[in-house]
Amino acid sequence: MDELKVFTGNAHPILATAVAEYLGIPLGKAEVLQFSNENTFVRILDNVRERDVFVIQPICSPVNNSLVELLIMLDALKRASAKRITAVVPYYGYGRTDKKDQPRVPITARLVADLLTVAGANRLLTVDLHAPQIQGFFNIPVDELTALYLLTDYIKNRGDFNHLVVVATDIGISKRARDMAARLNAPLAIIEKRRMGNADKTETLNIIGEVEGMVALTVDDEIDTAGSLMNVVSELQKRGAKDVYSCCSHPVFSGPAIQRIAASPVKEVVVTDTIPVTGSKRIDKITVLPIAPMLGEAIHRIHTGLSIGAMFE
Repeated sequence: MDELKVFTGNAHPILATAVAEYLGIPLGKAEVLQFSNENTFVRILDNVRERDVFVIQPICSPVNNSLVELLIMLDALKRASAKRITAVVPYYGYGRTDKKDQPRVPITARLVADLLTVAGANRLLTVDLHAPQIQGFFNIPVDELTALYLLTDYIKNRGDFNHLVVVATDIGISKRARDMAARLNAPLAIIEKRRMGNADKTETLNIIGEVEGMVALTVDDEIDTAGSLMNVVSELQKRGAKDVYSCCSHPVFSGPAIQRIAASPVKEVVVTDTIPVTGSKRIDKITVLPIAPMLGEAIHRIHTGLSIGAMFE
């Protein structure tokens, strides 16, 4: 493990520290700051020549700063002669722009993939991409972990859900929701919805499956403004759901999300800490599960040449 080095920018140092503690190594030292002219500066303070280096940096708020910090860190490590550089991106920002669904729009998820590769990443380690095809945007190896088992185990250990139904918040997440339903031995329902333009608004069209008199557990990859979640909760209540719980991998919680969740009838929102949940976002309804042990184990396996897939068998 002497050849293993872990660094972080300013996006989520608490997560990086927890991963380093899991691995039993000190967190790598680096200066990552912004000058008064808003230019980002990076200086790696540890020797990384011929080392196996991992940079932990979710592309989260402030999104563009986090992305630029990551790119400049990768470039600095490449120029410092690191043997292999793995970008550990627990939350892949811009992942929702993964296709041309309107005329004259970009595929920004592909652009970010190109930027990471050009900057110096030899490998990507991430968690629950918004769309699986994003893996194909890279010409370097991509290891995609999933928080599905972490979330499922938490729900199982609660043990107080009778007549549970797992609800996919849209058709795109239905496969992941189906896997969770199978592990919980619960039926599956699917929300059919339509996104309205480029505003963060959706329209719920239909619910496929039975939810009346049941405890509904909604599943999504991320909760952003929580507007879609509120629509889903409202529709579930109209269809006779007894209680509503929610879970997701990535707690983006932008704009009015926390206020909406606090005022909603949702009993609990279970998330992981791929993105920091701090300050006013730490309300009683939100349960945050630590992702560091899973990331740490994946880093250990990549470094030692062991199977990542075996973690989930």
